[in-house]
Amino acid sequence: MFIALDTMGGDYAPDSNIKGAILFAKETNIGVYLVGNENILKPKLKEYGGEGLPIEIVHAEDVIEMHEPPSIAIRKKRNSSMYIAAKLVREGKAQAFVSAGNTGAAMAVSKFIVGAAPGIERPGIAVAFPTKKGKPTVLIDVGANVDCRPRHLVYFAVMGHTYVKEILKSSDNPKVGILSIGEEEGKGNELVKDTYPLLKMSNLNFVGNAEGRDIFTGDFDVIVCDGFVGNVVLKTSESLGTIIVEMIKQEVEKSLVSKIGAALMMPALKRFKKKADFAEYGGAPLLGTKGTCIITHGRADERAIKNALKVASEFEETHFNDILSENIKELLPTPLLEV
Repeated sequence: MFIALDTMGGDYAPDSNIKGAILFAKETNIGVYLVGNENILKPKLKEYGGEGLPIEIVHAEDVIEMHEPPSIAIRKKRNSSMYIAAKLVREGKAQAFVSAGNTGAAMAVSKFIVGAAPGIERPGIAVAFPTKKGKPTVLIDVGANVDCRPRHLVYFAVMGHTYVKEILKSSDNPKVGILSIGEEEGKGNELVKDTYPLLKMSNLNFVGNAEGRDIFTGDFDVIVCDGFVGNVVLKTSESLGTIIVEMIKQEVEKSLVSKIGAALMMPALKRFKKKADFAEYGGAPLLGTKGTCIITHGRADERAIKNALKVASEFEETHFNDILSENIKELLPTPLLEV
């Protein structure tokens, strides 16, 4: 197995990417292609002790910057590290693609260069949210598809079901819900109302509407929505978490008693941080592509990169796409496949 890493993508590239690849290769002995400018990567790989590991450099002259539109990746920057990494997967030279770069561009090359898996019309990005029950809730889609039809959400549900069962292993029969503005059937916009009966017809463990609060309760294993709503939820949650941490820090600094209390709570706070830290989850998989595509955070450090590579390897070792294909046949009756 080889995983193609967009080594020039991300806020701390290429150093954190190289260090993360080295950590991963040492732990797993799985091959990594470092895709990027070899004049930059080669001396750094040596500096960080990467020689002798199953790591190879694939030269890419260009870089897709964070501010550039996704279309740039497909039309004008075919010599970029991101494009070439995705191309390695399409050509079968690598089995998975990982990037901490421009999210829109990463989605574009994953969908159009790597391509959709057989039977999948719209790949979707899945994010695992921590919950109070200790097991994650997977929200899909969180940005790959802004405008969706009911059948797309049904397929997202099967993707999420497969992800929870085969990769996260947090449930053998995942509870699936659809994000809405009320738990009662009949609540929601037209997309939700039209999707609800289709999910009821499926062989999924569909338990009805989920409200925003349910993303963090752990009562649902999978919650489906269109990419517009999902991305708003994701960005709001990220922002809220950051603001809460900053507000706590401000309050702690106001008195000696608060500082002493914070010191006593430090072990619990560290455990909480570990549960909520995106670096622990590695990255968000774009489910439904021919090869594994993992999109991790732009602020990914070496630990996050290592975990993103680990997640990618788990998808391949599990034969996720083969299982997804079987689940589509098993969980969606013929009439639903033809919707």
